[in-house]
Amino acid sequence: MNQIINKYVEQFNASLKETELTSVVDTQLEESMHYSLFANGKRIRPSLLLMTLSMLNTDIENGMETAKALEMIHTYSLIHDDLPAMDNDDFRRGIKTNHKVYGDATAILAGDALLTKAFELITKDNKLSAEDKVKLIRLLSESAGHHGMVGGQVLDMNSENKDITLDTLRKIHRYKTGALIRFAIIAACTIAKVDSKTFLLLDSFSQQLGLIFQIKDDLLDIEGDFDKTGKIASDETNNKSTYISLLGKANTKIALEQHVNQANYLLEQLQDKYNIEELKAITKLVANREN
Repeated sequence: MNQIINKYVEQFNASLKETELTSVVDTQLEESMHYSLFANGKRIRPSLLLMTLSMLNTDIENGMETAKALEMIHTYSLIHDDLPAMDNDDFRRGIKTNHKVYGDATAILAGDALLTKAFELITKDNKLSAEDKVKLIRLLSESAGHHGMVGGQVLDMNSENKDITLDTLRKIHRYKTGALIRFAIIAACTIAKVDSKTFLLLDSFSQQLGLIFQIKDDLLDIEGDFDKTGKIASDETNNKSTYISLLGKANTKIALEQHVNQANYLLEQLQDKYNIEELKAITKLVANREN
């Protein structure tokens, strides 16, 4: 399973290293951007995009710049999420968080720069038509902005120190965590120009995968080992509701299994047309990961 994922991660990392982050002014900004962008990330989102393209019988190079853009936006969100005004975390991926190394101001600007660089990459992609570039930029803007990740982040912050329902928690996760995971898959569908049935099935699958990712995160927050997760649990410290606080650990594990089963069921609707095994493998990896 890891060999399957690593194939895409290695291709993605090799291409990402070729992306220019040089400075026209003598500052630490690019160093700060590079620090977080290459900080041992799992690369699940870009790998998911490339893997979906492969399943859809489309050259993964057609989505490589979009995959880089996605990872840059994810990285920017982590830099900002770790800031004192947000989760106030000291470690991320086993190393000091960006603001602990470069200071709050540079960390904020590094996140801003990665966010804007992402859209620059898509506009410069000569493998995409102008029409597809506009579609992908619109989808990525929606997924990352107030209708997606950022909106979910604010809802998460507003829910601290409050008793919330499971439906509200799912809404937080659908936007905060799930929006970029969904983008990885629907971006591949857009590039591959799939039919409406395939799009709807993979869109539904992506939403299940987003929930699987976050439920496992909640479990790792109490069960995870720092040496493996690379961060210190902060949800309890910040008085955030989690699947475990609402359902208990045993029922959370049952919920995780149910979402895995539903994700696999959706994929199986496509098995007569496509090879779904790699997407089933990444679903299993997300559900069973240790970091």
